Amino acid sequence: MEVIVKFAFLYYGTSFVISLVGATDVLTPSESMTDGLTLVSAREVFEFGFFSPPSSKNRYLGIWYYGINPQSIVWVANRNSSLNDSSGVVNIVKDGNLVLQDGTKRIFWSTDIQEKSSNGTVLQLLDSGNLVLRHDYNENGERYIWQSFDHITDNWLAGMRIGRDSRTGLIRNLTSWKSPDDPSPGEFTYGINRPGPTLEFLLWKGNSLEFRTGPYNGAGFSGVIIIPTPSFHLNVIVSTNEVYYEVPESIPTLTRTVVSYSGEVHRYVWNSSSLEWLLLYSIPIDACDNYGHCGANSICTINDPFRCNCLTGYIPKSPQDWGIGIRSNGCVRKLPLNCSQGEGFVEVKGVKIPDHWIYWKNTTITLKECREECLKNCSCTAYANSNVSGRGSGCLLWYGDLIDIRILETLSAQNLYIRVEAQDLGSKKKKQVILVIMLCSIALAVLVFVCSIILLKRAQKKGVGKKPQPDSRGMEDLELPTFEMISIARATNNFSESNKIGEGGFGSVYKGAIPTGQEIAVKRLSLDSNQGLVELKNEVILISKLQHRNLVKLLGCCIQGEERMLIYEFMPSKSLDNYIYDSTRRKLLTWTRRFDIIVGIARGLLYLHRDSRLRIIHRDLKASNILLDSEMNPKISDFGIARAFRGDQSLEKTTRVIGTHGYMSPEYVINGLYSTKSDVFSFGVLVLEIVSGRKNRDFSHPDHNHNLLGHAWKLWREGNASQLIDELIEEPYPMSDVERCIQVGLLSVQRHPEDRPSMSTVLSMLDSPNTMLPQPKQPGFYSEMSGNETEDSLDKEKTITNDLSITLLEGR
Repeated sequence: MEVIVKFAFLYYGTSFVISLVGATDVLTPSESMTDGLTLVSAREVFEFGFFSPPSSKNRYLGIWYYGINPQSIVWVANRNSSLNDSSGVVNIVKDGNLVLQDGTKRIFWSTDIQEKSSNGTVLQLLDSGNLVLRHDYNENGERYIWQSFDHITDNWLAGMRIGRDSRTGLIRNLTSWKSPDDPSPGEFTYGINRPGPTLEFLLWKGNSLEFRTGPYNGAGFSGVIIIPTPSFHLNVIVSTNEVYYEVPESIPTLTRTVVSYSGEVHRYVWNSSSLEWLLLYSIPIDACDNYGHCGANSICTINDPFRCNCLTGYIPKSPQDWGIGIRSNGCVRKLPLNCSQGEGFVEVKGVKIPDHWIYWKNTTITLKECREECLKNCSCTAYANSNVSGRGSGCLLWYGDLIDIRILETLSAQNLYIRVEAQDLGSKKKKQVILVIMLCSIALAVLVFVCSIILLKRAQKKGVGKKPQPDSRGMEDLELPTFEMISIARATNNFSESNKIGEGGFGSVYKGAIPTGQEIAVKRLSLDSNQGLVELKNEVILISKLQHRNLVKLLGCCIQGEERMLIYEFMPSKSLDNYIYDSTRRKLLTWTRRFDIIVGIARGLLYLHRDSRLRIIHRDLKASNILLDSEMNPKISDFGIARAFRGDQSLEKTTRVIGTHGYMSPEYVINGLYSTKSDVFSFGVLVLEIVSGRKNRDFSHPDHNHNLLGHAWKLWREGNASQLIDELIEEPYPMSDVERCIQVGLLSVQRHPEDRPSMSTVLSMLDSPNTMLPQPKQPGFYSEMSGNETEDSLDKEKTITNDLSITLLEGR
């Protein structure tokens, strides 16, 4: 490759150097590279030079894909020591080290190799993305003095080795960035970063294990759904000196694995047709992926409504907690093992095998021999094949508690054999008989229940029978003040139509007043709403534990006979949708009032996401679920489909996607993944609706087919954001503040969840008018009519829609 150079009178020490100015993949000791100049690999795959993260002025030395926008950084040299200006210079010093200095000759980073080299040392950027120091440019092979592939940051490229080298003590793992704007080492690490007889990937948050793939077992990793494809497969290398995984350089497409600053591991492949990175998979994918989600000696099943269940022979460690749905404490043995009284093993099929430091491995013996080996030691609690390919071979033994087991229907899932007492063993026929008896009992109970309901209704019609008493349909044990049915009937004028203020799938809402004079809103569950009962109970459980000025207050409940009712504080100004979508009432929303509503909603969400006793994901944030009090203060309502996260949980997956079309985030609609960032997306939609006075889904424009998000994005890119502002806002308002809200709204609806700010960051943006904000990226679901991500994504799913909500049914 031709190298174009010029002489630059830059004085370093006692000699002149040549400054590199043309496209080349090599830097020699006689050259230097200043900020603004780069090395480009021979086939123009990667580029090496100085860069700044999106919302930062700091300068870093790194490697990225050549010609791909937006810039995809794959390696950073000076992660811990950024430059604050463009005075950086890179050159090879006399001892052969590559050094990064500023204009004052302060060293910010160095290769720090111990082997001293001659002046013939050169730096070369390879087409694999590997930056290498070698003795001679014409030298063949991989005899490198130093290589960036030994000092991995957050990206795993084809040709990189993830693992450990016992000869050098080198451990190659991925370490996340601290934030999107700060490439210094974050708190998440991904790799093979602990010794042991099995090979598996581990995701750590500091010293806390967050996720494990399960060991490699000949067919794949026992705990993840990763199917080898032409664009992704792994080589597994185990030798005396090295243990590592490697994506072959022969992979025909550009592919990379990234550990994000928020703790997810994403695998991407470059689509040369659409010119974008496509996500192949992401882990963790659901709650059962969280390490030890159910505690010791239990098994996690994502499609089970209880999710966590004890293994055979074990009982809950804390029955009281399990009874109220807290199942993270795990299980303990019913009785200590008595190895002299005929104990045996129960097979659990298709699982991610457990994790434990104390286990034993033999790769040669059969499964039958493995069973016999376990029986020899009374402390052995389980066994399994170490290799499931073919007919299976090898042996793994566990001693002590069994941790992090989940049901996983994949080809790489394994069968696990749990040691149990003789009393827990039974023939298959006996189990089938027990199952038939249970099913018959359930059918009989259902029949009796239905007959009782029919007889009770007939008796009530005739005006005979005893006064209805609270039954046991699941809400009577909730700790809430209770109201008598007769009191609520009087308060609502016997549930008259004139007192009805709303209606939904659950039933109706009535306005009323109790004897103290306090006005109330009564949410009455309809008798034929089975789904509503579940959602009503969920709402009681969640909202009864929440107290915040921007959340609607639950005053109590009424449960009598077939009646189920919740009693709330009455909101005289009704809901936000009564104003922002109405051309008359919208005039009442001055800019000051709109801004206060936006901030109030943000504060309520921040409380749910971070400050409440439970960490709540609302999942149905929309204008009709924002109630307004007499002073127009916003209060978030309707927690029927909300979900609680534990403190360290960041992501959940569901196979039943419910919510309101136009407010749901892409990752939730397409993959069933929801997190706090799902609520942030809904909040962003609300912000843009409040500013514009238009509804996202019903928006139309003569010049394009975009919805409100796409229209706002188009105006923002053209520099015409002010055209989005509702023309009915009559008072003078600061244009910079309104445009700031539009920018916050666009940042909140970005397509990828990791790009969206947290609610704490959103509030900081709203409260700090002089702070510079990052530039938003393309929104998710920004068009309703054209062939884009919305239609392409949803066409793959079976979809049931109406004017209010969308439900996707997907198989797992």
